[in-house]
Amino acid sequence: MPSSYAKDRFDHLPHSLERVGAHRAPGKKGRGWVAFWWALGATIVLVGAGVVGLAVLNNSLNLELPGTSTTAASTADPSASDTPTEVPTPVATVDPDSTVTVLNGTAGEGIARSVGEVLEADGWTIEELDNASSEDVQTTTVYYADAALEGAARGVAESLPGAEVLLSSDFADTAAALTVVVGSDYEPAE
Repeated sequence: MPSSYAKDRFDHLPHSLERVGAHRAPGKKGRGWVAFWWALGATIVLVGAGVVGLAVLNNSLNLELPGTSTTAASTADPSASDTPTEVPTPVATVDPDSTVTVLNGTAGEGIARSVGEVLEADGWTIEELDNASSEDVQTTTVYYADAALEGAARGVAESLPGAEVLLSSDFADTAAALTVVVGSDYEPAE
């Protein structure tokens, strides 16, 4: 039997011809990505629906566009101001019933005593004179632990030019109502 046959019309088929049966054409490139893109699209839709659903359930969905007014803003009291109201600063007072502890926060000697003398001359009652736990304090600060003592703290600060006033519980356990920590910025009056 002959091992080679003469070519005939069945041997010359175009490459673009799709075959059927056992002679299927190879799959088109990129067909595997179709399922991925469908899965990604479905995931995005489901996540978006979940976010919107939770926002509606929590009443936190705000679909207002910037620059548009709402009905709540148009029905607001026209006499109300948009600026925040300032809380008035308490007036500086001298209260001899409020005791003061003076702590030296510098390396200098006798500074707590000199500050205590200044405050006593201005009418304050000095509870204690001592050194602070640190000698590198930069700013003289009057500490008060109760907001009702802010006026008194401001009064002490007026006696010490450049002193700051700070509401803090750092010295709340001391016997005095106010605590002055003298910093390196303090310059005694001459």
